[in-house]
Amino acid sequence: MIPAQFDYLAPTSVQEAIAALAEHGDDAKVLAGGQSLLPILRMRLNAPEMVIDLGRIPELQGISEEGDHLVIGAMTTYAAVLASEAVGTHAAVLSKAIHTVADPQIRHRGTVGGALVHADPAGDVGAPVLALEAQLVIAGADGSTRTVAAEDFFEDLFTTAVGEGELLTQIRIPKHTGWGAHYEKFVRVSHQWSIVGVAATVRSEGGSIAEARVGLTNMGSTPLRARSVEEALVGQPATDEAVRAAVASVAEGTNPPSDLNGDSDYRKHLATVLTRRAVLAAAGA
Repeated sequence: MIPAQFDYLAPTSVQEAIAALAEHGDDAKVLAGGQSLLPILRMRLNAPEMVIDLGRIPELQGISEEGDHLVIGAMTTYAAVLASEAVGTHAAVLSKAIHTVADPQIRHRGTVGGALVHADPAGDVGAPVLALEAQLVIAGADGSTRTVAAEDFFEDLFTTAVGEGELLTQIRIPKHTGWGAHYEKFVRVSHQWSIVGVAATVRSEGGSIAEARVGLTNMGSTPLRARSVEEALVGQPATDEAVRAAVASVAEGTNPPSDLNGDSDYRKHLATVLTRRAVLAAAGA
């Protein structure tokens, strides 16, 4: 199908983009990578009067290091993340997750910030951002910015802390240098959205797990962090038996969709299996 007619604007600064959002309000949609928005427009599930393209705003692009943090611009593409030595060194679980996203064509157009704001719980960026304890920087209409922890950023299905007239500008990630990392994803066909995914990053000492962070994909209306599992893993040897016991409760309290034969228990079983595999791989076992 062909989208309904709309006007197009390509601002060159964040404040210009925010001013356009204020002017057009609910009649406007923001275009980041477009890999989620364009299919919606083509199916006429949404018909905005104005599309505001963020692709010409230099300050929203690129990856830099600021002390003990990586800073990723919201309009940085998946491909740029995969090409970044800094991300591979200091935030490896993000690289490993993005490597599973769709295909090279999509990864050269899709953006990290676009995926986060779209907030599809089956997307592959939310869980690693949670596991890395990222901070998300949001710009407002008065020129101010606020920083929101990843755990507070995802509010509900397709809903985030980015308010009306605001833009996500940066993802700030504490460096996890030397941590092992793995993203385990289950799909039935290639390039499919995750049925379940698990992002695990682990710091090991002397064959035991000193620290662990675990994020879950598609186990609720938002990406989830498995804090109880993280706590259970600390001090455990990186063995199959110990990790299996520590992750056994990973699906407790989750509310996965029941679209697979009407049985959410299938996803809960998958989450347990995939978490064990992801943690063991991250720990180098």
